[in-house]
Amino acid sequence: MRGGGGQRFSYNQAMTTIPAIQISGLAKSFGTTRAVDHIDLEIARGSVYGLLGPNGAGKTTTIRMLATLIRPDAGTARVLGHDVVRDAAAVRSKVSLTGQFASIDEDLTAKENLVLIGRLLGLSWADARTRAAELLNAFGLSEAAGRQVRTFSGGMRRRLDIAASLVVTPEVLFLDEPTTGLDPRSRSQVWDIVRAIASEGTTVLLTTQYLEEADRLADRLAVIDHGRVIAEGTSRDLKSSVGANMLHVRLREATQLADAQARLTQVLNADVQRHSDPCLLSVQVSDLALVGNALASLTSAGVVVSEFSLGQPSLDEVFFALTGRPAESDSDNGQETRA
Repeated sequence: MRGGGGQRFSYNQAMTTIPAIQISGLAKSFGTTRAVDHIDLEIARGSVYGLLGPNGAGKTTTIRMLATLIRPDAGTARVLGHDVVRDAAAVRSKVSLTGQFASIDEDLTAKENLVLIGRLLGLSWADARTRAAELLNAFGLSEAAGRQVRTFSGGMRRRLDIAASLVVTPEVLFLDEPTTGLDPRSRSQVWDIVRAIASEGTTVLLTTQYLEEADRLADRLAVIDHGRVIAEGTSRDLKSSVGANMLHVRLREATQLADAQARLTQVLNADVQRHSDPCLLSVQVSDLALVGNALASLTSAGVVVSEFSLGQPSLDEVFFALTGRPAESDSDNGQETRA
């Protein structure tokens, strides 16, 4: 086709200007529960995009609609220019999904799983074996190629599951909670794999409830709560949106937590966030002059502070500022993992 000024563009060049994913007013309900509540998003090609939120927020339901596994009730979604309802077959030919639960056969070996998937996707026996060997090597699983998957650790299973999604390289890869239940070392290995996939040009849409994971991997991210996007941007954008100054206070004794929280709230006139660390509190500071008053109030009450610092908020603190509660406080409403 032709552009302005007589310049000629190829079809492929034009397609690269189309976002990988475009979502407008997307909604889905299960009975009386609104799992996804009119989401709008646009995701650039070749990026890693994170959907961040607690269990039950609507992340998995969004992914399943984009992967054409369930139909939306309202709104539109396009993947690589194809409508997920009208052009579902075209979408499926270009995407791959790794869900929360492994899709590999535990009774087969790692190599047999990958060869089987290759054959199902139309590869010849020779090409399927070659591709399986390439992926096993790339994912550090060559030595375990002949072992039944039932003997694998959780991290090995997850790596094999992601490898299975790449037997035929997709243009868009959906990763739904890819590191849930993994130990720190295995989680780090999966992160390295995701970065490598993105560096090859595949667009990655990642759902996670791990704040550190979103911070480490995503070029941009959307914070989802109760089916709605409550914030969107880069990690730095979101942190800046809630203010630059967070006071972090670590107490010597966890038994003084409630008293410290009450005094910080009173002096700083802001909600105080607790953490999994029972001795740590954090609070947004609008007036730096009040920090000294807050610490003095703790001292006068006999609350012993072992250390304190001022710094940029974490994504956990961003979520708290946006919703008034920590990300881990929501329980699964039952729809997120089923839908």
